[in-house]
Amino acid sequence: HAIGAYNKNEDIRRKSSSGGIFTVIANFVIDNDGIVFGAAFNEDFSVSHKEALTKEELSQFRGSKYVQSEIGDSYKKAKEYLEKGKMVLFSGTPCQIGGLYSYLNKEYDNLITQDIICHGVPSPMVWKKYIEKRENENEAKTQSVFFKDKRTGWKTYSITMNFENGKEYTNKAGMDLMMRSFIGNLCLRPSCYSCSFKSLTRQSDVTLADFWGANRIVPDMDDDKGLSLVIVNSEKGKRLLELVEDEIVQFNTNLEEAVLYNSSMVRSAIAPSKRTSFMTRIVNEDFDKVARDHLKIPFKRKIKRLIKRILGIR
Repeated sequence: HAIGAYNKNEDIRRKSSSGGIFTVIANFVIDNDGIVFGAAFNEDFSVSHKEALTKEELSQFRGSKYVQSEIGDSYKKAKEYLEKGKMVLFSGTPCQIGGLYSYLNKEYDNLITQDIICHGVPSPMVWKKYIEKRENENEAKTQSVFFKDKRTGWKTYSITMNFENGKEYTNKAGMDLMMRSFIGNLCLRPSCYSCSFKSLTRQSDVTLADFWGANRIVPDMDDDKGLSLVIVNSEKGKRLLELVEDEIVQFNTNLEEAVLYNSSMVRSAIAPSKRTSFMTRIVNEDFDKVARDHLKIPFKRKIKRLIKRILGIR
């Protein structure tokens, strides 16, 4: 079944990508002397899976990372903790959770898995080229990255980068060239175009996502601060949510209806015809130029938009 929910802690909710439910679950695991694995930035802003043993360390996992995460030895470490009887929460994309179960090859009562509704995973090489471009532009190294800065609202979120010289780059997701390349499917890994993990039935205990469409489904809950769609996939997931229900505001929703606005749950991204050209040129050419060349709005669509604007049609 599915629920809509958000964290009662306003500060955590503000710093989270959607409603801050991951932090509630992760806090529970840490409180019970458990270990949490999730995706975190490295010093060079590539992304790897890491472990957290304290609540302070959980902040590195908060917020979306629209880059492929290097699993490294996190499956191996998770197994070692599980064998010691420790509670483990493993958070990742559906394919990473599938990989974990294949690696473990047995059931563990002390393992909790949480995946996401995944649009697809962008190339680390493309992300590296994007960072280099923004750093050259701002003449400084990156200090922090927020893929989902909600200062402009949850629905119109921005990507924000802070640099070591005090400069800041911020742009709405619909305008930023990295985000447009990602949403436009230009830089996803090849397997994302035929993903075998797209399904309503998940291997994870809990699936978390942005509750897109909340303004239509539950308008009175939609305050544009971020709302999580929480899909409970197992008895373990159900029990877990019951244990943390005092920390969250929740309401029941219809899974089929919620998926209408979250089609990535069941449908793979479609590879654009320009993908090969984009991925080939981005290696040696200027990021912004290549992205603009491949994201140009076709002339016909430009004319249509112009006519609509003149006629005042939205």
